[in-house]
Amino acid sequence: MEVFQHEIKIPKERIAVLIGKKGETKQEIETATLTQLIIDSKEGDVTIRGRDGMGIYTSKEIVTAIGRGFNPEIALLLLKVDYSFEAINLTDVSGKSKESLLRIKGRVIGKDGKTREIIQQMTNTYVSVFGKTVCLIGETSSVQFAHRAIEMLLKGSTHATVYKWLEKQRKTMKRREMTGE
Repeated sequence: MEVFQHEIKIPKERIAVLIGKKGETKQEIETATLTQLIIDSKEGDVTIRGRDGMGIYTSKEIVTAIGRGFNPEIALLLLKVDYSFEAINLTDVSGKSKESLLRIKGRVIGKDGKTREIIQQMTNTYVSVFGKTVCLIGETSSVQFAHRAIEMLLKGSTHATVYKWLEKQRKTMKRREMTGE
């Protein structure tokens, strides 16, 4: 049987979180995805090996999510079939300017984390702002709404406009759930 492998790099400061206390997080990922994680903690390189392509893909998403600032419990939600992970690269909007990057990160986070909290509550997703990315975990349809809301903020929409749009989307989703569309 053929063994596949995939290599990714995560920030060195996130390696300890990936490994977990006494290796528990690493072990949990390996067991759930039928993969083996080989971690170079000095470089931040993670090699994922396995025989099942889907297991490797899921393991890669979980490792990446932990590397992008999510705690392992949230990252492990990606084991669920209807959950997805998405990363939005902020440098696509900010360019190389550090000031611009800080400003748009601030727009997504909001005062005392309020904006991020509202997006999470209204879309039932988890949002991590880490480095030069905003990452999302949640049910696939919810992640799409959260992504759109964040895009609106990044393109300069007012917070009030984004909140109103989210409220409208939430009502539409609830109506669909009740009517079974």
